[in-house]
Amino acid sequence: MSAQVEDSGELLRRAADGDRHSLDELFARHRPRLQRMVELRLDPRVRGRIGASDVLQEASLEAFERMEKYLRDPKMPFFLWLRFLTSQKVLELHRRHLGARRRDARREVRLQGGPWSAASTVTLANQLLGKLTAPSQAAIRAERKLRVEEALNTMDPIDCEVLVLRHFEQLTNTEAAQELGIEEPAASKRYIRALQRLKGFLDRMPGDRP
Repeated sequence: MSAQVEDSGELLRRAADGDRHSLDELFARHRPRLQRMVELRLDPRVRGRIGASDVLQEASLEAFERMEKYLRDPKMPFFLWLRFLTSQKVLELHRRHLGARRRDARREVRLQGGPWSAASTVTLANQLLGKLTAPSQAAIRAERKLRVEEALNTMDPIDCEVLVLRHFEQLTNTEAAQELGIEEPAASKRYIRALQRLKGFLDRMPGDRP
């Protein structure tokens, strides 16, 4: 066992005993990955009202309150548990700020653990297109962005989700499979299929590749 794993175990025990500093240190280790997840999944209409740091702060508070219960029966790795709590905060914020009538049902994927806030296809398209920002290329970028969004929206929701988990959030195949509630070989096949489909779509787009 590595020193870091042993250190994490000690920090978890201290956090369960009520040491908030230990949880803060653990949370800080995973913060970049959690922030990336929030930025991908937070609805653009909500970002003007609340930022990723606010979501992470709420998730940290809830983690502290539920730490003892988690350690009594840890059904998933600590990072995935933090990620679950954080994603549920995103879902709560969408419901609170957008309301049932204004929410886009397509952005809630039902996974094994219940409803899950899907990544925004707008955000994903921006990630895929990179920094094509020259004024002379603005019209090209806008057209490509719409077409990439269309391609993502036509994907099987689980295929799109595994693409987000592996490619954008950089989860391991094991972590992605656990999140989706499927076997690791199935998660790997879905990821390869999603990449191939997206690559095929981008190859067919007119003009230079982004």
